[in-house]
Amino acid sequence: MVGNENIRKYAANNENNTLLEDYMKQARTLNDKELNLLLLYVNTRKYAERDRCMLLMTYFAGMRIGEVAATKIKDVLGADGTIKQEINLTAEQTKGKFARTVVLNEKLRKELLAYLLTRFSKQDLIAIQYSTAKEKPLFSTQKSEGFNANTACYHFHMLYKRAGLEGCSSHSGRRSFLTELSSKSVPLKVLMELAGHRQAQTTMRYVNVTQDMKRAAVELI
Repeated sequence: MVGNENIRKYAANNENNTLLEDYMKQARTLNDKELNLLLLYVNTRKYAERDRCMLLMTYFAGMRIGEVAATKIKDVLGADGTIKQEINLTAEQTKGKFARTVVLNEKLRKELLAYLLTRFSKQDLIAIQYSTAKEKPLFSTQKSEGFNANTACYHFHMLYKRAGLEGCSSHSGRRSFLTELSSKSVPLKVLMELAGHRQAQTTMRYVNVTQDMKRAAVELI
């Protein structure tokens, strides 16, 4: 993992989220091969299960990095010890200060369960709902501190960099998520809901037009 001192320096220099937003605007999308390469690199790391799950929450659910950092154990874990189908984020957990629902697909739910089982036993997953542990961050640092948007952003930046993927940032997963769904003709209104956007123009800025999408389009003629 990135050293805590580097994280603190980055966070201290980026208290204004405008800098963070500028950094993330042009994040490039990844195709399936590149995502697999990223995950192969992550699997070599000490905190592989945590980092893999954090990344896939952006690729499989389109979550913002700040939302990933703000997610608590209780947000994903049901009373019966299983993973919920949706995460209900409060206004305080989102960028726009509007509560929203994040839909979890089956792949991500399996990833979340596998990650939690590296931290707790199956019996503990049920007992957590009746303890203060449910209020703890879903993802924590090596010193058991929770990430914030800035430290998580820097952490992702270093993962991409060390995996040899240039031009990527913590927003690459979210852009890839929306681009992939758009390429499969998911309606814009659905994309907006999944992204938590209130304006269609905002959603469209996230969609990257790929060569495959253009080739598929001309074949419709």
